[in-house]
Amino acid sequence: MRFNNRLQQLFRSEVWWVWCIAGLKLILNVAFHGRYGYFRDELYYIACSDHLAWGYVDQPPLCALILAATRWLFGDSLYAIRFVPALAGAGVVVLAGSMTRLLGGKKFAQLLAAAAAALSPVILGNAARYYSMNAFDLFFWALLAWIVTKIIVQERPDWWIWFGVAAGLGLLNKYSVGFLVAGLGAGLLLTAQRRHLLDRRFWLGALIASLLFLPHILWQVNNDFPSLEFMRRAAGEKNVALAPLEFLIGQFMQSGFAQSLLWLLGLAFFGFHPSARKVRLFAWAFVLILAVMLLTHAKVYYLTPVYMPYIAAGAVLMERVRWQGVRPIFTIALVLLSALVMPFALPVLPVDKFVAYQNALGITPKAEEHSPLEELPQYYADMFGWEEMVGQVAAIYRQLTPEEQTGCVIYVRNYGQAAAIDFFGRRYGLPPALCPHNNYWLWGRSRLNQPMTVAIIMGAHRTTEENLADLQGPGRFTQVELAATTHHSYAMPHENGRQFFICRGPQFSLAQIWPGEKEFI
Repeated sequence: MRFNNRLQQLFRSEVWWVWCIAGLKLILNVAFHGRYGYFRDELYYIACSDHLAWGYVDQPPLCALILAATRWLFGDSLYAIRFVPALAGAGVVVLAGSMTRLLGGKKFAQLLAAAAAALSPVILGNAARYYSMNAFDLFFWALLAWIVTKIIVQERPDWWIWFGVAAGLGLLNKYSVGFLVAGLGAGLLLTAQRRHLLDRRFWLGALIASLLFLPHILWQVNNDFPSLEFMRRAAGEKNVALAPLEFLIGQFMQSGFAQSLLWLLGLAFFGFHPSARKVRLFAWAFVLILAVMLLTHAKVYYLTPVYMPYIAAGAVLMERVRWQGVRPIFTIALVLLSALVMPFALPVLPVDKFVAYQNALGITPKAEEHSPLEELPQYYADMFGWEEMVGQVAAIYRQLTPEEQTGCVIYVRNYGQAAAIDFFGRRYGLPPALCPHNNYWLWGRSRLNQPMTVAIIMGAHRTTEENLADLQGPGRFTQVELAATTHHSYAMPHENGRQFFICRGPQFSLAQIWPGEKEFI
């Protein structure tokens, strides 16, 4: 009888149902992990996990470390690699429900917040579509917001220590956590909660965060701060600078249409509602973070990790609406609108059916980088063509004599191509790729004394005649022949039409040319 009573209490508990929603989201993610192929950045993260260090040109080390552990435990399949990011996304759902409870939300509000988070395109996509530091970024932003709310609402300043741990680990995953930390810090200064700045536990947390991040800073110093060069060039040459209105409109697409209403309500709750006086800092934090994003011409998705606390607060406000029918209508709208955009967040459709669906809605993929798009958005297009490209390289490699294979260098243009060769090339016995892009340039420095008798080189995205003129001649190669041209119907356009050349008789050494090959962008 006692067991049955406890079981009934469990089923009635909103916490139980929040965890159920998180579990259902996890199952949904896992169900479609194998629909498309490995993503460009995913292959690069795999390469980074094979070269563990305290930093990389384009990222801190935590994401690679987690992936190394994941691969050691579960292997290299798509399901294995993508499970931990999906788990982090489920954690965001749990934190959304828990934060709603801290803000005074009852059962409806907690379940609404959990459902809104679970169905949000950015959490469905970035936290499960492929392995990425963005999945953990979402989790750390949500965790930090939850900790701050717990500190303030429950008067638990001892949790500043845990805030420091989470902030330090979050920064080791992605620098953007610094935006949230700075925004919350400014919110503290601008509200009555500035009293926490006089608490030694606050500064102890800050010290812990700094110490956790310190090894990465030392790595930057020892490598001449390559990430600064990377960020400067990416902002100026790679990313598309969006107008403020475009950036704001993009937020509604990223967070979901119904979810957008919730976070707008949540922002109003934090800014003006009498019961939110203690947590007013979240209103200031949002305004300041948004201002910085607009001024720096950030990509649309850079802001999306901030929304969890505002969705939670919006759910609290929605629960307090007394107009009959509003809550069920909104809940139905949330589910239906989320279902409408779900194919854009998760590969729930075969790729040909997705293209047809996208066309039926009249949606054209929009580029956030200076790379043209065709039928697919970049986050899907970058999942196609890699295995086929490596198969072409392998076929070229097999044409070489054993002596040539011993001294063969495979040179490609970007980290996606290089990482694909390193990953898929194992089954063909290919040597590791040489590439000047981002951290591959640093890794390449250890191979500069390697003998080179022949090179398989991917030409620039130019005509055959232009590539031949660039590769052949004094100080280059004595003999160059076109060997293959890449093509995949759904790959990124700039990865199609890529030419591979067999280049013999090098008139230079790798050590001579490598410093000038560097491409941090």
